[in-house]
Amino acid sequence: MNTVEPIALDNPDLYINRDLSMLEFNRRVLAMADDPNVPLLERLRFLCICTSNMDEFFEVRVAIQKQKVSIGSVQVGADGLTSSDILQRIRVQVSDLVEKQYQILNDSLLPKMREEGIHFIHRKEWNEEQKKWIHSFFKRELLPLLTPIGLDPAHPFPHLLSKVLNFMIALEGKDAFGRESSHAVVQAPRSIPRMIRLPDNIASSEHSYVFLSSIIHAHVDDLFPGMKIKFCHQFRITRNSEMDVDEELSDLKQAIAGELLERRFGQAVRLEVSNHCPKELTDFLSQQFGIQDIDLYRVHGPVNLYRMALVCDEIDRPDLKFPAFEAGIPSVFKKDDHDIFKTIRDGDILLHHPFQSFKPVVELLQQAASDPKVLAIKQTLYRAVPDSAIVDALIKAARANKEVVAVIELRARFNEQDNITLANRLSAAGVQVVYGVVGYKTHCKMMLIVRREGRSMRRYVHLGTGNYHTVTTRFYTDFGLLSCAPDLTEDVHRVFQQLTGMGRLSKLKTMLQAPFSLHSGIIERINFEASNARAGGTSRIIAKMNGLEEPKVIQALYEASQAGVKINLIVRGICCLRPGIKGVSENIRVRSVLGRFLEHTRVFYFHNGGEAEVFCSSADWMSRNLLRRVETCFPIRDNKQARDILKTALGPYVADNVGAWNLRKDGQYYRVHSKNKERDAQKELMQIFGKLQVS
Repeated sequence: MNTVEPIALDNPDLYINRDLSMLEFNRRVLAMADDPNVPLLERLRFLCICTSNMDEFFEVRVAIQKQKVSIGSVQVGADGLTSSDILQRIRVQVSDLVEKQYQILNDSLLPKMREEGIHFIHRKEWNEEQKKWIHSFFKRELLPLLTPIGLDPAHPFPHLLSKVLNFMIALEGKDAFGRESSHAVVQAPRSIPRMIRLPDNIASSEHSYVFLSSIIHAHVDDLFPGMKIKFCHQFRITRNSEMDVDEELSDLKQAIAGELLERRFGQAVRLEVSNHCPKELTDFLSQQFGIQDIDLYRVHGPVNLYRMALVCDEIDRPDLKFPAFEAGIPSVFKKDDHDIFKTIRDGDILLHHPFQSFKPVVELLQQAASDPKVLAIKQTLYRAVPDSAIVDALIKAARANKEVVAVIELRARFNEQDNITLANRLSAAGVQVVYGVVGYKTHCKMMLIVRREGRSMRRYVHLGTGNYHTVTTRFYTDFGLLSCAPDLTEDVHRVFQQLTGMGRLSKLKTMLQAPFSLHSGIIERINFEASNARAGGTSRIIAKMNGLEEPKVIQALYEASQAGVKINLIVRGICCLRPGIKGVSENIRVRSVLGRFLEHTRVFYFHNGGEAEVFCSSADWMSRNLLRRVETCFPIRDNKQARDILKTALGPYVADNVGAWNLRKDGQYYRVHSKNKERDAQKELMQIFGKLQVS
């Protein structure tokens, strides 16, 4: 047994910076775009995801660090870094990532797509027919929407929207009023796709596209008749998108709606320009946006690669995409006349999405909406589609005079407007809409149905690790539990009471809940494994989540490792723990698994002296989840289901050698390669639960 004393929490050598860890995740996503074993159009999709992730990283994480620097904060994090240190390191890593992004696009993806008959035609390659059609398109579709703004004392530099394509133009000559203007700005219309497909009769191949930026660039002269264009360069500004909402205001929805308008014009945090943009122009733009050289990034291609994602969906080439997959449906739901309530009464049902369909959850809500025995429905909504089948069922239930309550989290980042729309639609239909608890985001995923059966009331619940978003359930891995167990349904009832009413905390019977018992409950179970190990017993922890950052949880894991506990952590994104440090964490293994689906499950296994405990949760082991959100963590008490989770939801990921990356103690990840038989966790689960097309 290791007798090394626990390391103090303030030792910075034990912690990886969360922002740099986030960039490491993006590096892994980018590696998928560079992987020849990934279908070609899916590689392009991963490249676009990398761009989208980077946008959010700047809008939120970089913005937060820059704010700290601007107010003179010299606070040192657990990793020993100040905000200035972090921004300098971010600059180095992002520069490398951006260079790699465009290298993959220009040197690999575009040539390979051309070989497959997918052309992105450069301006210099347009033939006469194409030029004629493109010019007509410009005059018909673009010219009416473009507003060139000449810069002079009467026209100061405009306040440009975040993440919108713009052009900086240098001019010579006088306009119709005799004014001389050296520069002008043109903003590309947001309503027009960034990729324009050419008609088949003039296309160079089956799928031929031109960039919107190329079309505008080629016809910018039309915007300034009689003047000479010296040069034209595209650029894009990214702004701080963190919302500063006073939650004490009487109308939270109105306050958030106001902040949404401000978000588009927040402080500039990044400027992207074309790689050949002259320094005099980048200096001018930097001055206008109030940014430094550290915030300027030159790109060798379109300034927003994310807009190329539409090509992945538009092109019908199954041979260039992941094999077709049909999600499975448990046999208990396959009877045409089955009663879903009776099915749940027969025993808890565990669903593993997207390998198993989300349809049973939708069906439960739809049956509840139509069933005259159902008296009430309560549901949390964090991210949801306002016009989805879930929302339609809630509205139908309300119109049938059932008591329907929706707890909507308006502050779900980048989904605020959708959630306001959702709240308005539900309220108009008679649903009681609640916005959660001031100061705490409502992040738990749960549904409660109250049904009269004979002389008594019975409750049915659905608890999940992911959102009630009928689109992402097809692409995110998550668990959902359907149950009518009295103690579990009572817990859910009590949590809803907390969210919609006021009163003292009542202890839950089976569930752990943030911000009250989840943090301490996780640490307690980690410590119990450590105690068993010190006593010479068998101990083990396997945990799968999206992020691990909370310092006290990390400390508990270090102490458990010192005690001899074997710990496997499957962490998709941020991980601030350093594995493999001698005397501290050599018993901890951390890996990240990437594949066609976004890993989103939060599953925790504790050996517990042979009486295994398995939990599914809406929460990651992050400070925000454990301390500043309302979260639920529910036990899987059916022994067979617990074994199935260990066998199918954890075991394959521990053994994966196709999409897995292992974390080193220096914070870097390396791709797992093995000469043994390939183990692809996601592929195995698709074959176990659904129908995967074999090429």
